[in-house]
Amino acid sequence: MDAVSYNLLMDSVKKLTDQTSLLFSACDSTGPSGAEHRSPEQILKSVFGYDSFRPHQREIIQNVLDGRDTLAIMPTGGGKSLCYQIPALMMPGLTVVISPLIALMQDQVAQLKSAGIEASFLNSSMEWSEYLSAMERIKGGGVKLLYVSPEGLNSAKVRDLLNDGNISVDCITIDEAHCISEWGHDFRPDYMEIAEIRKQFPRAVCLALTATATEQVRKDIIRNLRMESPAELVASFDRPNIYLDVRRKKNISAQVLDFIMEHKGQSGIVYCFSRKQVDDLTDALRRAHIKASNYHAGLSDQDRAEHQSEFIKDKTDIMVATIAFGMGINKPNVRFVIHTDLPKSIEQYYQEIGRAGRDGLPATALLLYGYGDVHKIRYFFSGSADPEKSERLLQEMVGYAQSRMCRRRKLLAYFGEHSSADGPQDTDLCCDICAYGAEEGNDVTIPAQKFISCVLRTGERFGASYIADVLMGSSGRRILENRHNGLSTWGIGKDLRRSAWLDLSEALVQDGYLFKTMEHSVLRVTEKGSSALKNRSEIILPVNLSARPEPLKTKGVSVRRAYAAEDEESSRIATELRVWRRKTADEENIPPYVIFGDKTLFDIAEKKPASLNELRNCYGIGELKAQRFGSSVLRIVRGEY
Repeated sequence: MDAVSYNLLMDSVKKLTDQTSLLFSACDSTGPSGAEHRSPEQILKSVFGYDSFRPHQREIIQNVLDGRDTLAIMPTGGGKSLCYQIPALMMPGLTVVISPLIALMQDQVAQLKSAGIEASFLNSSMEWSEYLSAMERIKGGGVKLLYVSPEGLNSAKVRDLLNDGNISVDCITIDEAHCISEWGHDFRPDYMEIAEIRKQFPRAVCLALTATATEQVRKDIIRNLRMESPAELVASFDRPNIYLDVRRKKNISAQVLDFIMEHKGQSGIVYCFSRKQVDDLTDALRRAHIKASNYHAGLSDQDRAEHQSEFIKDKTDIMVATIAFGMGINKPNVRFVIHTDLPKSIEQYYQEIGRAGRDGLPATALLLYGYGDVHKIRYFFSGSADPEKSERLLQEMVGYAQSRMCRRRKLLAYFGEHSSADGPQDTDLCCDICAYGAEEGNDVTIPAQKFISCVLRTGERFGASYIADVLMGSSGRRILENRHNGLSTWGIGKDLRRSAWLDLSEALVQDGYLFKTMEHSVLRVTEKGSSALKNRSEIILPVNLSARPEPLKTKGVSVRRAYAAEDEESSRIATELRVWRRKTADEENIPPYVIFGDKTLFDIAEKKPASLNELRNCYGIGELKAQRFGSSVLRIVRGEY
């Protein structure tokens, strides 16, 4: 989001809060008056509209209030923000939040202002006059939460500001704290300067937060931040609302398109390895009349900001992007994340799939995996400072993709969390292995011999698609020109589908019978493959050459069915609320979820509140939102809108 876009958003949020200022005559400039004298539970309900805390939130908040340094590992969507936002309202001084991305700061500040909390950020997207104005508000005590980047925190301007005699820094919060560890998947050297900054504020409590941290990373965070006898709380890494699905990569565009059509109208992110893949796939989706935008470093800052804004505001359904996108996105209604290539590590994968289902509603993480992904990744880290570490992380990711056990259990085990159950307690449909069953080892000796023999007889100069065509007896121009229609292997594979031959090719590569070159994906027979063919050895591979079996159980539940009553009146209310929310968000130039998220929408549709008091009992409806939007929402519920 560029400075112009942000100014428009902030003007709209300011207008939203100004329109309700009279409703809060008992409020001071920093937020709901008396917050310092209210309990965390009271603030949770009256300001944020939630009835109860999520696991570990209350304990973390109490640690901060008690002045004890704390490291908290909580999954994406686990409610990390409330762990410092609620203490910030209760402590007299300033809470400084160190956040890695401008977009993340802007989104957090917009949501806080919509809840009636005065927050600000200082970063390079601001005009100098805006920067100075924000600094004056901070000096005057009119701001409870200040967001800065690690680079910004290290600047002379911010250091001088925080050391101003009128400012008392009560809490320093480090978001995405894994960035301070060289063992983390997203190490950033600027994070290493935070410990020196902490020395200037010895009375300020330190709270470090992240969604992904192995035991080694957690030790690094504590050491590098110089945390003294910290409390260490590790929430479950389990995201039971996310269905984990891994499929063999065949035709990426077709597979992605088929999946999106099955989830038409839902919001999703598709991650690709390269900029070209992003642009090509975006074009393919648009040709299929799907509202899609692209995002990568090759676009201008303005284009990236516009595309991100369209996605956040639900004006486009699909964001096709490189991994440059998403770290600072709080959009709660992303229903799926698709990876068209293998991530470099499980930490990266977990971080990215965590952008789906932040609202707790059902979501899907689809990974398309092919052995060629490994070669591409190795090519880029071969010159890295620690290639052995990169290889270990990659092998963990490959192990996950090739796993024949429950993927949820595999993922949790990586982070040191073990479960005796085969699936989440509320559903055993947590992954494709649980739904379809694992691919058992099958005797593929005869088809494997045919395939390896065909690779040899065509001179080891072609890829899998060409070999499959020869085996199936194709009379294509290239085959006729090469006279491969005269080979003994031509046409001997008509008993299998073309896709089956491609699956077998991947399995032969993965098990070392064939080698696929990085350039042009040419297949060559290895010593193992040559020996197996010569000795007529039995070949057992975990590949099913028949049609994929039907699911063992019905997969998943719809978002509506999970959280809203199925009667016609609830459906009407939910539909009209969604239309009204979009219209109101457009008028205010803010994302729809800033007004309220899907979970709130469904709760209203189910409970059908008849008064403001009843509306306040709906999920996510605090005092400000009840007063600001209550009359419109109640009119919709009554059918009068």
